[in-house]
Amino acid sequence: MMDDLKTLTGKVCDIARAAGHFLKEERKSFRREAVEEKHAHDYVSYVDKESEKRVVAALKALLPEAGFIVEEGSAVYRDEPYCWVADPLDGTTNYIHDNAPYCVSIALRNKSELLLGVVYDPCLDECFYAWKGGGAYLNEQPIQVSSVGRLEDAFVVAELPYNSEQYARTGEYLIHELYGKVAGIRMNGSAAMAICYVAAGRFDAWLEAFLGKWDFSAAALIVQEAGGQVTDFYGNACFIDGHHVVATNGRLHPFLLQLVEEAMPSGM
Repeated sequence: MMDDLKTLTGKVCDIARAAGHFLKEERKSFRREAVEEKHAHDYVSYVDKESEKRVVAALKALLPEAGFIVEEGSAVYRDEPYCWVADPLDGTTNYIHDNAPYCVSIALRNKSELLLGVVYDPCLDECFYAWKGGGAYLNEQPIQVSSVGRLEDAFVVAELPYNSEQYARTGEYLIHELYGKVAGIRMNGSAAMAICYVAAGRFDAWLEAFLGKWDFSAAALIVQEAGGQVTDFYGNACFIDGHHVVATNGRLHPFLLQLVEEAMPSGM
């Protein structure tokens, strides 16, 4: 199975595109009455659930021996040697409000590392993808991170997660320290898309905490294969089982980690 990650990645791109087209078509008749609140300000709808069922079924057919870590719980991981990590709709709040971006995110990993990642944005028909050792691509064109090296030139995503009670102090400090000192700060509502934009050089750095593995896994590999750096908030390269992640072009990574260290309460 692992002999041809490139071929497997291409097949996963097809699955992500099909799911993304489903999202886009359903959005035309979507009604907010279909939305449920999982936690405070954290939403799900029949679209998320149906998209996940389609993605899981297609991935099972593609690689029956792999388990699953998925946001809406339609499949499970039972310690299989390989595992799909999938988000059928990343950016649900954006989707509910008919606001881009939103996407489908699919990664394959083993017990210790990411093997392939695919993120498809149906709004712009953009498919970001990478496989381990194969480089990173956007719609078949190679991509790479930016060369920005000074914080004052950086275009940064500092997303604020749903866990406001735990993260408010950290988030407020980061915004305070970045505002007026970087080229720009953004929040785009989709971790997977924002990280892919780092890979493509559209953003220079991104960070967020209290994430699910499905939020960042695929895009994190894409950044790494595009020449960037991904760690947890403590600078550890083994981030794939954590929940707080920093992704940058590499040159800006020490600056972001220093800010996080200053901002973070102990034990987060």
